[in-house]
Amino acid sequence: MRRRGSLYANLAGVDVGDGFPVRLVGAINVSPESFYAGSVVRGRHALRRRAEQMVREGADILDLGAMSTAPYRHGHITEDDEVRRIDTAVRTVRAAVSVPISVDTQRSRVAAAALAAGADIVNDVSGLGADPAMAAVARRARGVILMAKETAPSRGRPTALVAAHLRRCLARARAARIAASRIVLDPGFGFFRQASVPWDVFDCTVLATLPALRRLGHPLLVGVSRKSFIGALTGEAEPGARLAGSLAATAVAVYNGAALVRTHDVAATADAVRVAAALRAAARSLR
Repeated sequence: MRRRGSLYANLAGVDVGDGFPVRLVGAINVSPESFYAGSVVRGRHALRRRAEQMVREGADILDLGAMSTAPYRHGHITEDDEVRRIDTAVRTVRAAVSVPISVDTQRSRVAAAALAAGADIVNDVSGLGADPAMAAVARRARGVILMAKETAPSRGRPTALVAAHLRRCLARARAARIAASRIVLDPGFGFFRQASVPWDVFDCTVLATLPALRRLGHPLLVGVSRKSFIGALTGEAEPGARLAGSLAATAVAVYNGAALVRTHDVAATADAVRVAAALRAAARSLR
């Protein structure tokens, strides 16, 4: 049973937050331009196999992306191309697995097409800020992930900046009458590149102070898998060489209160999450 005052959300039937297991969100891309080539799947047969494998390994939700949104890459494609990609991907995965499907997009038309094809959750990396029509589409979804994303150069403490962005996301969601119980927040690791501190320091600071973002009242999803700040810390320029660093950062995120983890590597991440969650529970029992 949910504890009074605890953080809670329901994403398409998956309970997330305090008192529930840390949920794993398996990331699958059908966008060849994505920053991590290992996350890209080509062809329907390969897509079915990847989805089935991730579910076997413990993924509670699958997150499908059809256009790269990394702020340091040129991944833009036309809206028609993104719709075509996501429609095929969602229909293929929906036929293969029963877990909820999330669509990673900033475009309302793409999100609407994904929902029509069988997706359940809208994961908007702009936090409903890029497309004025997105909020109305997201209201029809069975869950919404709102991510903080830098919109202009800024000064200030990293966690305070992220919190301010997330408050604006929540204000847009409230204006659209999206139920609070269907909202999860994402601090946007990798999406703040123009702050007054170096971007890798920015991400490390937010990760270290993650408990402060819990005060916003919603479960937190953390996506650090293979991210560039991991490369900056480990000296690994290639995302394919960043697994160990990703697992370390993921463990810290879980210890610091993350309710969901988005990952390209479900099996390995599941082990890291189990250990970190057990340590978090032990620490709380001593308070």
